[in-house]
Amino acid sequence: MKYYVRRITFYLITVWAAITLNFVLPRLTPGDPAEIMLAKLARSGVQITDQLVRSVNLLLGGATEGSLWDQYVNYLGKIFTGDLGVSITSYPAPVVDLIAKALPWTIGLVGIATIIAFILGVGLGAWAGWKRGTWADNLVPATTLIQSIPYFWIALLLLYIFSVKLQWLPIFGGYDVYSFANPELSWAFISSVVYYGFLPALTIVLSSVGGWLLGMRNMMVTTLAEDYITTAEAKGLRPRRIFTAYAARNAGLPSIAGFAISLAFVVSGSIVMEQVFSYPGIGMLLIRAVQGKDYALMQGIFLVITLTVLAANFLMDIFYGFIDPRARQNG
Repeated sequence: MKYYVRRITFYLITVWAAITLNFVLPRLTPGDPAEIMLAKLARSGVQITDQLVRSVNLLLGGATEGSLWDQYVNYLGKIFTGDLGVSITSYPAPVVDLIAKALPWTIGLVGIATIIAFILGVGLGAWAGWKRGTWADNLVPATTLIQSIPYFWIALLLLYIFSVKLQWLPIFGGYDVYSFANPELSWAFISSVVYYGFLPALTIVLSSVGGWLLGMRNMMVTTLAEDYITTAEAKGLRPRRIFTAYAARNAGLPSIAGFAISLAFVVSGSIVMEQVFSYPGIGMLLIRAVQGKDYALMQGIFLVITLTVLAANFLMDIFYGFIDPRARQNG
């Protein structure tokens, strides 16, 4: 019980620190959200009055009113009520609505691509470790070489080959905007999403499968040297059973732990990849917020990413404490 209390306390403090940093850091950058919005209104011919200035500050959630402490207390209160403010780059859209629209695109694309990369990497890594010393080991340097290439270069290369030269796949976007005015739940729309998301997903898979493969292959080699594998072979068990029930099952535990953490980072998406493909996910939304100095939107995105990563780590700590008593003793 002490282990769980310590972990819960630790993560509560971490969440508070993350929320505080999320509040402070954007305010250390040059610029002011209200001034930016007022400058945009002035360029469009709107007369700036004191009443308009007060209205803009109010619409932005009071982001620039009062002392820094008053802003901080106001910020905490709005977070617990689900109010993350109003975006100035997409005024007057609430930040929560913008994140809610972009989040499914990133989770769907990056999440599925991460799962595919994990299954391929772990499966091929287990096989390469089982067939160590044969031609199967050539998979390791090949996939590691691909992983060492910046993934935006892979994205540009895939775009050039399949979109520009062969014209098999679209260059940008998340779906066919000419056929669908808005996202809808239909097979035609889902097919369009898969068609437009194939290249971005392929980029993520090619960029990440090498890490899973290398890690699983090394763990398989280590596991195969264990005494219980030798005992299983001495008992005359079938090689297939030794591979699945003894070697791969135990060698895959670290990969499963890493996979749980990698799923947390799915929410952050692949920012550069989404920029290359103009994919309507969290990455594109974050870039737009940074370029427009949209404090409220930046804070909302960072908060969602941070809380997701912390939640994944917390669940993994609880899970390990449940299955491994040594973790509770050392935690």
